[in-house]
Amino acid sequence: MHTNHWGGSLEINDQLEEEKRRILIDNDDDWVDKASFYHQKRNLEKGELNETQKSWILEPPLKKKKKYVDLGCIVISRKTLKWTLYFIIIAFVVIGLPIIIAKVIIPKHKLHPTPPDNYTLALHKALLFFNAQKSGKLPKNNGISWRGDSGLQDGSNLTEIKGGLIGGYYDGGDNVKFHFPMSFAMTMLSWSVIEYEHKYRAINEYDHVRDLIKWGTDYLLLTFNSSATRINKIYTQVGGSRNGSTSPDDHYCWERPEDMDYDRLVQQTSSGPDLAGEMAAAFASASIVFKDDNTYSNKLIKSATTVFAFARDFSKRATYSQGNSYIEPYYNSSGYWDEYMWGAAWLFYATGNSSYLALATAPGLARNANAAKMRPDLIVLSWDNKLPAAMLLLTRTRLFLNPGYPYEEMLNSYHSITGLTMCSYLQTFNVFNWTQGGMIQLNQGRFQPLQYVANAAFLASIFADYLNSSGVPGWNCGSSFISLDTLRSFATSQIDYILGANPANMSYVVGYGSRYPKHVHHRGASIPNDKVKYSCTGGWKWRDSRNPNPNTITGAMVGGPDKFDNFQDVRSNFSYTEPTMAGNAGLTAALVSLTSSGGLGVDKNTIFSAVPPLYPATPPPPPPWKP
Repeated sequence: MHTNHWGGSLEINDQLEEEKRRILIDNDDDWVDKASFYHQKRNLEKGELNETQKSWILEPPLKKKKKYVDLGCIVISRKTLKWTLYFIIIAFVVIGLPIIIAKVIIPKHKLHPTPPDNYTLALHKALLFFNAQKSGKLPKNNGISWRGDSGLQDGSNLTEIKGGLIGGYYDGGDNVKFHFPMSFAMTMLSWSVIEYEHKYRAINEYDHVRDLIKWGTDYLLLTFNSSATRINKIYTQVGGSRNGSTSPDDHYCWERPEDMDYDRLVQQTSSGPDLAGEMAAAFASASIVFKDDNTYSNKLIKSATTVFAFARDFSKRATYSQGNSYIEPYYNSSGYWDEYMWGAAWLFYATGNSSYLALATAPGLARNANAAKMRPDLIVLSWDNKLPAAMLLLTRTRLFLNPGYPYEEMLNSYHSITGLTMCSYLQTFNVFNWTQGGMIQLNQGRFQPLQYVANAAFLASIFADYLNSSGVPGWNCGSSFISLDTLRSFATSQIDYILGANPANMSYVVGYGSRYPKHVHHRGASIPNDKVKYSCTGGWKWRDSRNPNPNTITGAMVGGPDKFDNFQDVRSNFSYTEPTMAGNAGLTAALVSLTSSGGLGVDKNTIFSAVPPLYPATPPPPPPWKP
């Protein structure tokens, strides 16, 4: 035996040899299990040991080798794969199978989208009013079954206008095309689209409202020489009437627009900074709406600059309505300095030309416009007074662009006056009277109050959105801090009043709600669509009828109740029941600002698309120093 200094392997090897000799005995011995002998012999020859033999060399038993499965992207043991498959089968039985059974056996219930809010429902209808007011050759998809082509001879005797003055919109229940309030209506619609495009898209009205704006701006482009850079006159009105007239005209006669058979005079002016300033605002704001159409947008911008130059001509500074008996009783202008500020603000946004911003913030202009006087008649937005809207629009510049010197002083002043204007709308401060039913009396208790109410609701709503987008939670009215929720509550309360939350429980928007005016002062809506042509005086029977209108002028916001919340649904009383273009434009803007469809807030950036950076760009850092 060989010895090992550490004991072990050499001695063990001798023992293994001895074992081999012991096992290899004579095959004929009876006590030997030959099968066992055979296997032991094979193992010894192969050098393999049984469990007992392994224990002799003091080593643990060899572990059973794991088997693996190659799945291509991963190698996994068979045991793990087996348990994973078991788990999948169990999960399918417990979770998947019940779902499949429920889908197959249980009756299916279609998931409905979230229903639109009331403001969205009313907005759909308010936009249809403009379709009903279209003049000219109507598109096939106009959607008002009782309206047809009309006014196709308007301005046909004007040799300098090819094709005449065909198109545009009738103002209200008569068949007159008043260009001053029509321009204002187009500006208000464009403003609402610029700020709330995402909402119009969400309710599938974006293309519709753009078509409505273009219908108006296409027509307004006909009212002056839009191919020239300097003009000397603008057509101000088509149709109309003198007070007390007994001759066939748009007020004396009660005829559908399609049946007009009397002369329709065209009014014009060789001055008119108010009308021209409003037209500039309409073209400039619409050019932003149509920024995706370069040709049309540039045409609108060119026209805006042309008519604004006409407005600023010192020799033409008499109001467009002055001395015109066809205009003064209906849409008389009280001044033009507000249109200067309004038009200049929109031209700045449309062109990016800072000279327009300099004009809009000129102290002399603000002084002539009485911007700081805070008289009740000056803080109410209307077709005649754009001052509060112009200052709010310029406040937007301060909030989002903050141009600084030399504009900051006046912009800060406009911002402060805008805040005070909003304070005046709140009942807490007792600036305006309110009806017992909750309507603010912005027109001092006179008739047709709702157009002013809708405009104020829009201004309050959009101002709240401006502040919220700027991260400002409210503003101060004297020592009182007013939250944005308070301002929004004012806006919603006034629109809710218009939509039916009033003592009469009547919606003043036709077709909205279960109860609304049925005797609207409107010629086309009040005469049956029976293919009979009624004469000038033959239509009086429909004017004086006590029956409801045979045609529903959906979306029309009527004049509204009196200062005691009383409303007379009488067709002959236009003070209560006549709708107007300007009124519905303000209502549309307010509704889209308040609806939650498409998300809340304004589009902060689109209005500034043409405005270049106000400050030089930060230069790039110098390259790293190299030795």
